[in-house]
Amino acid sequence: MLEDLVTPAPKVVAPDGWSPSVVFDGDGGEATLPAVVGDAPADVDGFLRDAGIDPDQIEIVGEPRVSRWQVARPFPLEPVWHTAVKVRWRRKNSAVDLPLLYSLARKTRPSAPKVVAPGKALIVLWSDLQVGKVDHRGGVDALLARVAETEARLVQLVKRTKPERIVFCDVGDTIENFGNVADLHQLATNDLSLMQQVDLATSLAWETLKRLVKFAPITYLSVGSNHCQFRVSKQKVGSATDDWGIHIGRTLARLSKEVGLDITFHEPAKSDESLALDVFGDGFHVLGMVHGHQANRPEGIPDWWRKQAFGKQSVTAATVLVSGHFHHLRVQELGSTSRGTSRFWVQSSTLDNGSNWWRLNSGEDSQPGLVCFVLEREQDFTGTVHKL
Repeated sequence: MLEDLVTPAPKVVAPDGWSPSVVFDGDGGEATLPAVVGDAPADVDGFLRDAGIDPDQIEIVGEPRVSRWQVARPFPLEPVWHTAVKVRWRRKNSAVDLPLLYSLARKTRPSAPKVVAPGKALIVLWSDLQVGKVDHRGGVDALLARVAETEARLVQLVKRTKPERIVFCDVGDTIENFGNVADLHQLATNDLSLMQQVDLATSLAWETLKRLVKFAPITYLSVGSNHCQFRVSKQKVGSATDDWGIHIGRTLARLSKEVGLDITFHEPAKSDESLALDVFGDGFHVLGMVHGHQANRPEGIPDWWRKQAFGKQSVTAATVLVSGHFHHLRVQELGSTSRGTSRFWVQSSTLDNGSNWWRLNSGEDSQPGLVCFVLEREQDFTGTVHKL
């Protein structure tokens, strides 16, 4: 019979999960390309274009996944190998998700800190990024560019000062959040969802920490703040540590532990909004930290500190107090230490996209920047700071 002269073509069945497809949301997704014979290169750009996605507007995340399987052919032909590629992609400048962060962490390898002159600690005030906020300086693109430029200047400062340790202070308001005082305004202007804000803020801090830890061990401090507070209908809910900034610190601690980086993490006690660190462990430099929303005006911070000391709160013994919240640099000499020298209050600048509300009402505009200063073992701090 004629039909006996033709052998049916073998059925090609790809492994489960490797059927050609594109799955995506507004920011990224996953594409599984059709199988190709042998090791022929996959046309990722062409496949995405056919699916209505512009390859110039996206970037591939991580390493592509490759699957290879054999397909039988009629005797006497040998089986042939088929190869399919699966890629994850995201729109450029989109927020990074936490699963990706963990994959990045696993690829990170700790490196031995460089040789330094002993006796110096560099204090870095990572303050008021308000990730997700759109204002007169722009949105997420402007923030990413600003942080990248600032990080480069920070690395240069580390190379010049050669500290034996770095204290990285998340002074608060790392994300913009929703449901603060101007909650309806935030709904209209924020360019990132809450989840994206947290992911991106975590990513920015993580990338910076990875660069800094190559030079010296790091102590990471975080405190609660008004924009990061857990809120429902604008009302604060839960304890003082129910806070997105502190949550980010805990996530970074897990990432750091994953790869064994030389970073230690501290946060306030559950009912506290401030903390203190004995920088060299000798009681000489005690660094106190609070976000600053505890006072209505910056002039209220010194009085708040005095009252805290009177009540023997966390910053009682602080010789230097750092705060954020008010978005402009201020250095003020206050009171005296137990050895009769001056205490100082350092209010940090902001890294955010600006405050149009403040600019229009006051006529002033705080300039963004990253405030840093050096503490030296058994040498009194005299108020010198760097604004990067």
